[in-house]
Formats: sequence, structure tokens, C-alpha cells
Amino acid sequence: MDTLIIRIGQLLTMEGDGPVKGEQMKTIPLMEHAAIGIKDGLVVWIGSNEEAKKISANHIIDAEGKLVTPGLVDPHTHLVFAGSREHELPLKQQGVSYLDILKQGGGILSTVRATRAASEKELYEKARVHLDRMLSYGVTTVEAKSGYGLDVETELKQLRVAKRLHETHDVEVVSTFLGAHAIPTEHQDNPDSFLQQMVDLLDVIKQEQLAEFVDIFCETGVFTVEQSRIFLQKAKEKGFAVKIHADEIDPLGGTELAIEVGAVSADHLVGASETGIHQLARSNTVAVLLPGTSFYLGKGKYANARDMIDEGAAVALATDFNPGSSPTENLQFIMTLAALYLRMTPEEIWHAVTVNAAYAVNRGQESGRIMVGRKADIVIWDAPNYMYIPYHYGINHVRMVLKNGKVVRGRGEGDGSVS
Repeated sequence: MDTLIIRIGQLLTMEGDGPVKGEQMKTIPLMEHAAIGIKDGLVVWIGSNEEAKKISANHIIDAEGKLVTPGLVDPHTHLVFAGSREHELPLKQQGVSYLDILKQGGGILSTVRATRAASEKELYEKARVHLDRMLSYGVTTVEAKSGYGLDVETELKQLRVAKRLHETHDVEVVSTFLGAHAIPTEHQDNPDSFLQQMVDLLDVIKQEQLAEFVDIFCETGVFTVEQSRIFLQKAKEKGFAVKIHADEIDPLGGTELAIEVGAVSADHLVGASETGIHQLARSNTVAVLLPGTSFYLGKGKYANARDMIDEGAAVALATDFNPGSSPTENLQFIMTLAALYLRMTPEEIWHAVTVNAAYAVNRGQESGRIMVGRKADIVIWDAPNYMYIPYHYGINHVRMVLKNGKVVRGRGEGDGSVS
């Protein structure tokens, strides 16, 4: 072995096949007093700690009886942008509406201005800091959306930064084109012309391999269900997998549209209808829920995770990291919010940040589970069991992170024993 992880107190293998749906999310595959063998970046052996005593390895990592899980997957972020919007927080506290903030030059359009003005180098350096922070919280795979350009040049700039991060950073970055994130000022009177401009970009994006997914914001005041249907169908015709920002505020039918077009994921879903939830549970579309956004906006309304799971859907969790409505890279905090406000059990939460999150970004066959033959994306936690992480909130529980079998966080920092 290249590396042997010994004395694992509790090992969440998440072993199985396919996304985990409904009732299956209530039980969790785990081993106690376990060990893991790694070679050439892959898990090649899983067994008991007693069996591990007979195995030689170049490096031994002593988990010291702690929890070990797959690397976390964050399947919905807006990683690449310029600027920040902390000045809007006092306005929100005073009850100023988002539309009024927008009229004052704030909101998403302020981020668009900053992102348009930033160089590719500036965007890369800022995003790298955020990605470092995500890794420190145990995230080994992340989805990154564009959508703060709303023009040809800046959208391509964001996507190129995401591609470069994927090539240079320890975290795997899965790129999504979200040019249809909002209607820019110059197209307010003709959103269809803007959507056509974004469709015209798809050939360049495909040629340069800048994105795997195409997404659209289907919501009141943004894009209608019919506009979203046409846009996503055109993206599929170009060979892209599709996602959708659906029913974040109003039950427009975005959830139903996600099922109709075969979206890999439907995200937000705070306003999803009973019909939409019923259809979702009978589809292969993963529901990606974003409680951090509901928490930060303070509206008191969260996605109906309980009905989704009880009906039989595959549910994932994500940070929705962005400068306006969820400025956090901490997926562990999202796990706590899921427990408190989505009423999800610890077992359901772990499925939602590992295997189901991996399927939400088409990485279900390689990430989200610890199984022989898979990439060794592994987190060693400073926690005694899996229930402890969502329970003890507001701190970072990560002791060590391995990506492709390589220690990328924890070595030399007093976190874990490596020899």
C-alpha cells in the first residue's frame, strides 16, 4: 500500500449503487474499528483494524478512533465572482426590499459590474481562496456556476477561471454555465434576445470544454417556464447535461419542468408544489436543497425536505455559496441547518452531502462513497461518530483531508498522526 489508514473508530463507506432515495436514506452503511488501504490514488482494501496489522504500507495514518467519511461534495455554488455585498446587510435589517436594493445599484447587478471589471487573474485568486476554505471544511468536489457576467466576454471569463481552478487546485471543480442567471439591464425590454445570445455561446463553451452543465434561473421576474424549457432543450441538443434553479420563491412549475427535460438536478425548490414533489420522487432528478439561502434571507420558509424524502426522492444539500444570499463556504454548517430547519436525520444528511451530492454533478460513479476501486477522497474528522458533526455547529471538525489518496489538509498541523 502507499497509505494505510488505521484505527478508524467509525467508517461511513456509503457503499451501494446509484443515488440513495426515500426510505433508503434513513439507514447508513458503516463499519467500526476499520482500516483503509490506498494505492495509486485509489481505495484498494477496506477491512478491520486487526487485519490491517498484517499489511505493510509506505505511510500510516492513525485515525485515533475518530470518524472517517467520503470527501464531501458541494453540488451548487457560485464560486467565481468579484466584490462582495456586506453593505447590503444593514439595508436588509432595516427592511429594505431586494428590489429597492437593486434600484440603488445593489443586488446581483452590483456583482455583475464588479465581475465584468475584474481581470481573469483577479477572479482566479479570489476564487482560489474560497476553494481553499471549502477544502478545509472537507469538500473534495465542488460545482461552480458562472452567471455574474450576463454578457459573452465575462461569462467565458468566469468559465475559464473555473476550468483553470479544476486543473490547478486539489478540489475537483465541475463547471456549470449559468449565463441565464438574471436579465441584464441592457436586455430588460427583450429577455428573449438575451437568451438567444446565451444560446449562441454554447458552441464556444462546448468547443473549449468550459462547462459540463447548463443551468437557468426559472422564477418570477427572471425566466418563465416556457423560456426555460426552450433554453434547456437547446442546451441538451448541444450535448450538455442540464440543471435548473426551480421554484425558489413561487411554485411556477420549475420542479415539474426539471423532470420533463431530464435535468440532473433541480435546485432550491422552496416553493415546489405537491405535484412537483410527487413527480420528483418518481424521477432520476436529484433535489438539491439550499437551507443556507433560506437562513440568510431570513424569510422563515425552507424547502419541504421531509415530504421529498418520504415520497421517495433523492435529496442532496449544498451551500449555494454566493455573495448575495448565502455567503458561506461551510458545508458543515449547512448540515446543521438541514437538521434544524429541514428536519432531516443525521443519516439522511450524510447521504445528502456525499453520494447524492455526487450524483447531482454526475460524479456518482467516482465520488461520494468509499469503495474498493474508487478514488480515495476521504475525510478524517475530529469527531467520535457521524451524528456529532451536525450536532456541534459553528466550528470546523476536519482533522485531515485526502484527495486522490494524497493528504491535502492536516499534515504537519497536529491534525492526525502520519508516519
